[in-house]
Amino acid sequence: MAGLPGESGPVGLTLALGRLRALGAKGLRVALPIAGHPLGLSGPPEFNAHALDAGEAVIATGAALGLVPEVSAAGPEGDQHIEVVWRCQSVREAPPADVPSLGEAERELAEALREATEVLSRLNVAGSGPVAEAALEAYRARAERGREVLAPGYPPRAIRVLELAQRVGALVDIAYMAGGDGREHGGAVSASEITARAEALRPVERTSRRAQVAAYNAYVEERERGGR
Repeated sequence: MAGLPGESGPVGLTLALGRLRALGAKGLRVALPIAGHPLGLSGPPEFNAHALDAGEAVIATGAALGLVPEVSAAGPEGDQHIEVVWRCQSVREAPPADVPSLGEAERELAEALREATEVLSRLNVAGSGPVAEAALEAYRARAERGREVLAPGYPPRAIRVLELAQRVGALVDIAYMAGGDGREHGGAVSASEITARAEALRPVERTSRRAQVAAYNAYVEERERGGR
């Protein structure tokens, strides 16, 4: 982690977490922003801009600090590995943008799942090409298997919401693959059809991201309410 107050250079994760706690951090919140939707962010603009570029961030509540990952490849060609450095910056102590409660997220997801399924049916994804078809089969297998998606200690509702949100997100990705947006050309053959498809999927994708943030942050929410 780089830029941590009190440290002259980058430090390892264990030391960084201890330092954050010493600085007053009470918990970590996830943010998943995209352009036009600063989901989970609270400012200032400089931090929001970095988080938007990365597409994700972590907010240390109680310490007014935020962390943005910088991902890079290191090593010689043919033997590269991925390195992640978390950059620490000051943030504004304010409620995060557009994060629903778990109950709200669960209700929204039920409708979003229906909408995503209807879009897939209209697109005839199974006939839209090998990439979309393989993605659909992988989604089905993953949904049937089930998996642990959160660390122990999270409320059961958070696990349920995250699993459903990830399903909705996967369905949106599959629909885009079949949609002629550059990932794989499918039934959309005109710019207007591609635009219409994107507009139909955008609110579903937004709901999925909102629900994921609500689920990831549920542990901190419960602690702040005195539930633990």
